Amino acid sequence: MPDPLGDVRKWAGQPVTETPIKGGLSHRIARLDAADGQRWLLRVLDPRVSAAGLGIPLDEEIANTVHAADAGVGPRVLHRLPGALVLEYLDGVTLDAHTVRTLPGPIAAACRRLHAGPRFVNDFSIFRKLDEFLTLCRTHELDTPDGYQDRLATAAEIERALAADPLPKVPCHNDLLPGNFIRCGTEVRIVDYQLSGNNDPAFELGDIAAEADYDPDLTTRLARAYFGTDDRRLTSRVRLNLIMSNLTWSLWFAVHHGLLKEQAAAADFDYEAEAADKFSQAVRDLDDPGFGRLVDDVRGASTGFPPPAPPR
Repeated sequence: MPDPLGDVRKWAGQPVTETPIKGGLSHRIARLDAADGQRWLLRVLDPRVSAAGLGIPLDEEIANTVHAADAGVGPRVLHRLPGALVLEYLDGVTLDAHTVRTLPGPIAAACRRLHAGPRFVNDFSIFRKLDEFLTLCRTHELDTPDGYQDRLATAAEIERALAADPLPKVPCHNDLLPGNFIRCGTEVRIVDYQLSGNNDPAFELGDIAAEADYDPDLTTRLARAYFGTDDRRLTSRVRLNLIMSNLTWSLWFAVHHGLLKEQAAAADFDYEAEAADKFSQAVRDLDDPGFGRLVDDVRGASTGFPPPAPPR
């Protein structure tokens, strides 16, 4: 097995100690402290994750991490190793869901910086990812939340509505759970590009809202902060993507639990419960009486809204 820490010591030319960081559910993360006081982050990429469809190929993740750093949002890549990265250590505060709910403006600003940066080396679609997960579940006879199949026709309806007037694809993180935001002074930085790819910016915002449990009013504030306009068509686009985030990522946890049992056990995390919780939130929003209006808003039915402006 490769010895990333040994390679780091050779690169650094001095003793280096490793302190594991808990939080990631897929890869090994550690803080590195060098004898001369320098501090870095080690990210060791587990190839089983991308092989199981739970992340993009490792070479693409590494390339996108470099591009995100060039955009001034991701940590700088200091050294590349086979299957691992030595990254700038962001000396800040890792956000939680409550804090993400208090910072729609800085969160939107961080997304705009990322989205305005160099394009990523791959594209991403939450709908194609849903198709991939369903295929994996069928192939490996993995359990899905009860009633999941009954919601697939509505997911297809959402895809058609969003495709009627698409936004330009931009480099997106696509997995912005609160722990992937680091507050460094007045700025918010973004880490962990495991599922990154060029995508609809409204999915980025909807995913943030899903992961941090935004209510509709706060989701509207996030959309307004990002797009710079109070346009119900754009807000409804974000809210439909919030639903797709919960619906699709519920299967991420089901696949992870089913295909990476050893890794899942080591993480001390209830993947099945998380899958059920995300699906229940998707069902809540799909069954809401206002769901049909969201679809109509995005299609522009009876609204007279102009086409949405591209993100700034």
